[in-house]
Parts: sequence; C-alpha cells; structure tokens
Amino acid sequence: MTWHTTWTSVKRLLFVRLDNLGDVLLMTPAFRAVRRALPDAYLALLASPVGAQVGRLNPDLDEVIVYQAPWVDPWQQLPHDPERERAMIEELRTRRFDAAIIFTSERQSPLPAAYLCYLAGIPLRLGATSDGAGSLLTTRHRPPTQRIHEVERALDLVGSVGFATAERSLVLQVPPAAHRTVAARLAQVGAASSPLVIVHPGCSMPARTYPASHYVDVIELLLQRYPGWIVITGSDAEQSLVESVYAQLSPGSKARALPWAGLLTFPELCALIARAQLVITNNTGPAHIAAAVGTPVIVIFALTNPPEQWHPWGIPYQLLFQDVPCRLCYARICPVDHACIRRVTPEQVVESALHMLAMSRVEGTGNGA
Repeated sequence: MTWHTTWTSVKRLLFVRLDNLGDVLLMTPAFRAVRRALPDAYLALLASPVGAQVGRLNPDLDEVIVYQAPWVDPWQQLPHDPERERAMIEELRTRRFDAAIIFTSERQSPLPAAYLCYLAGIPLRLGATSDGAGSLLTTRHRPPTQRIHEVERALDLVGSVGFATAERSLVLQVPPAAHRTVAARLAQVGAASSPLVIVHPGCSMPARTYPASHYVDVIELLLQRYPGWIVITGSDAEQSLVESVYAQLSPGSKARALPWAGLLTFPELCALIARAQLVITNNTGPAHIAAAVGTPVIVIFALTNPPEQWHPWGIPYQLLFQDVPCRLCYARICPVDHACIRRVTPEQVVESALHMLAMSRVEGTGNGA
C-alpha cells in the first residue's frame, strides 16, 4: 500500500493545532480539503481552549478536544503537571485515531505534538519540518522554502498526502441564535438598523497592540465623519481595556459607542462582526473572524510577524504599519516602544476606514445592518 492510499483510506483522523483562534481559523480550508476527500471519515480537532471556539463552529469537524499544551505556553503560566499530558495521551488512545495531521506555523515544530500522538498509538502522523523527526512522523513533509500565507501552508501540508480542494475560503458557521441575540441587543440601544464599525483594541501579545490612547482618537475622529455606531469589543480579560477606552471618549462619541467587552459569547462576537461594515483591530483573532464572515478589515499590523504570512484571507483588507529596521523580530513584548505601529497616526486609520467604507458601498462588499 502506498502512502497515498494509506492516507486516503483513513477512517478516524485527528487534526492538531494548539495555539490561538486565528491560527485555527486559518487551517479551515485545509480541514475542508480533507473533509471533501474523506466524506465518511470521523474528523476531530485537538485545540487549545481559545482555539476550540473556532472548531465548534466548523461543520467539517465531528469533535473538538481541548488541550492546553505546555509547548504552546508563551508566558510559561502552566504548572508542571505530567499527569495532564498522561491524561491526554490516554484520552487520545481511547479514541483510536488512524492518523493525525499536525499543523504548525513557520516557526513552530510539529515534533512535540507528534510525540504526543506517537505515545497515544496513532499510527500515521504527518507534519511539516526540516528537522530530523526520526519515527515521530511517519510522513514528514518538507515545508516550502519561500514564505507563504498560513492558509497556503496548511493546504500544502494536506496536499502532500493527496487531499486537495478548490475551496479556499475560511470556514466559520455562525449559529442563527447568535445572530438573533446580537440583533436584539442592538435593538435595545436603538442601533438595529444603523451601520456598524467594530473596534477591537486588545491583543494577546503586547508587541502587536496599538496604544489604547490612539484607539480613543480613532473612535473620536471616525464618529465625527461616520453616521453609524461603533462597538468596542474585547474578551473577558480585555474588559478593563475596553472600559478605559470608552471612559476617555467625549459625551457626544459615547452616545454612538458601545463598550461590549465580556458581554458576548464567541458565536455572538462572530455574529456581530458579520453584521458590521468594517472591523478595525490589531493583528489578532477578530481580524481573521472578519475574513471568515466576509467583513472588510483594517489591521494595525505590527511587523513582529511577516504581513504576507498573516494578512486577512480572502476579503478586502488594509494593513497599516511603518517599516522599521527591526521588522520580523517575533517579539512578544516590544523593546523599542512599538515603533512600527505607534507611528501609524489615528488620522491615517480613520482615512483608511472611510475609504474602505466608501469602497464597500460602491462594490457591494461588507455587510448590511
């Protein structure tokens, strides 16, 4: 039996992507390629708690398994607990997967996850690496030497074992109930029929976060020239940030701004973004949610990471940054005062926003209220 027929005869397959929700979302065209090739197979996703939120809204998956991996712990917050890993190995073993496909970004190794799958008795294990993998990977794919988008990297990986598709859009199925809840919330404040812009000022990585004071200015300036409402979104952990941004707004701006951090479930956040005409944010998950639901997006894009690898996929977008000598530093905390994004002025953000809103009206992109 060749590798091709081995992989295409799989009955129970595990996808592994263990970092953030945007990373998982960018894998969804590859998930769909496998689903199209294996329509009767059982497909599961092993994901972090935050990444699992995306998996639960993916119709191509039969199951989402949550796992907080110690090798995807940038702030080293997980306690040393080998029982956690032993329990996950046993949980995967009981599911009797035939194969695992381990998705990673350019700077990640698939080998820790491959070892997890090896210990769980999963016989076929695919990952992309130039490192010596020994027998941890039964199918080692050499990643492309040129830098490509994360979506293309994932499609290249599954394509190496015969899974291909012409469908390249991100996959995110927002439940109807979430749309109804968001519509009702907006109706309560008189914004049900108004155009919306989403401003999401938070980010899990400080080096990629545009200053909060700049977001205040963006909202103030935009509401002077934009007839709709602005919803300021954030996770539970970003509630204080959103409340601080809102508190600094003028009374006139507060009348058409909604601080909604911590008020929405993940499906409701997706429904809100789907309803908006534009999203303004950092290089973080909501930028990719916007891409998945067809909403244009402006990303104030820190050059910690390559733009060509992480830009929003398949929608109108604009990346705003200032080039700097220290580009592609991959820093989590910026050592030089966020030069690549701090030099982007609120006026530049607003001009870009107004241009994209005008283009959306002309071209029929964006979403209606």
